[in-house]
Amino acid sequence: MAVIISLEGERGKPARPSAAALIALAGDDLKQVNELILQRMQSPVVLIPQLAGHIIAAGGKRLRPLLTLVSARLCGYSGRRHVALAACVEFIHTATLLHDDVVDESDLRRGLATANAVWGNKASVLVGDFLFSRAFQVMVEDGSLAVLSILSNASAVIAEGEVMQLLTANDTETSERAYLDVIKAKTATLFAAACRVGAVIADRPKIEENALESYGLNLGIAFQVIDDVLDYAAHQATLGKTVGDDFRDGKITLPVVLAYLRGDAEERRFWRRTLEDQEQTGDDLAQAVRLMEKHGALRDSVERARHYGAIARDALGVFPDGPEKRALVELVDFAIDRAY
Repeated sequence: MAVIISLEGERGKPARPSAAALIALAGDDLKQVNELILQRMQSPVVLIPQLAGHIIAAGGKRLRPLLTLVSARLCGYSGRRHVALAACVEFIHTATLLHDDVVDESDLRRGLATANAVWGNKASVLVGDFLFSRAFQVMVEDGSLAVLSILSNASAVIAEGEVMQLLTANDTETSERAYLDVIKAKTATLFAAACRVGAVIADRPKIEENALESYGLNLGIAFQVIDDVLDYAAHQATLGKTVGDDFRDGKITLPVVLAYLRGDAEERRFWRRTLEDQEQTGDDLAQAVRLMEKHGALRDSVERARHYGAIARDALGVFPDGPEKRALVELVDFAIDRAY
């Protein structure tokens, strides 16, 4: 079972990996990002800032904008464009969260009621569209066709990932490759774009731009795999949403894929009944976890995440050692360490 991760570590033991170093490096830049987010989500249509403010104020570490800020610093950038682009990245992310919660019919996000649970699906979808539009306004104001290409392409791929997930929902025959295609599109693509723009605005060589894109992509894959593990292995207070939501929604995540492939005929009937037919009883979630533990599905999913984490670390090899590089490496460890 997962536990709440302390940033301090136990006395006499080294502190566990965290995002603290990344946040500390961003410093005033992150404050300016938050101020710009609040400024640009304003609208004379009162419901828009109310609903957008609800999900933005719900917390989170602003991980994706942090990646833009620190990637730019890693590349020696000294201007101010990275602040607006980091806000743009967060607008894209927040818009996708609003749409995700509607599609998933979620009631909780980060421990709070989702916007759709409070204001309804129609308002959530439309405010998500507003935030996407704000993001594109910020991209245009930046004036770089390269940046516009990276972030607009990412937005399109994210939408494709949402549709791909609909196609694999409740399908227990989903392959590991199909699962990876979904999470690359839905999650990892924005991680990759957030990192890549840091190199682009710093006008760094293509090798550094590609390295940061690879770092972000593989970090994003590892991050999402661990999220999917936590849906079956975390305390609700740690996860910030209802544990077992993926199971109840019939989502086919990596732990399910592995448990299904390794199960016998009776176990596969269980997965088809609960996920395809959506016929679930009160004990089925516990049984799902038992089957995952029996076949090492949770353990091996974490190992898959470690594999992608190693690729992310290696991608940073083109950069010299320094606080930014160390913080980005530690972030990989933190993303995976959440499983324990």
